Amino acid sequence: MNNSSNSLALTMKDAAKLVGVDYRTIRLGIESGTIPTIQLGPRRMIPRIPLLRVFGINP
Repeated sequence: MNNSSNSLALTMKDAAKLVGVDYRTIRLGIESGTIPTIQLGPRRMIPRIPLLRVFGINP
């Protein structure tokens, strides 16, 4: 995703980079319901603010 540093919704790869974990950790969080996602057309995206809150990071 272009300019992910300012994006409100992130791909799993960009979300993993943002919080400093492996993308598989993000995938497991999504599957368990810990990390919320939104469906944008065919893509599943992760909202930035809720992701940061899950990892205890103040936005």
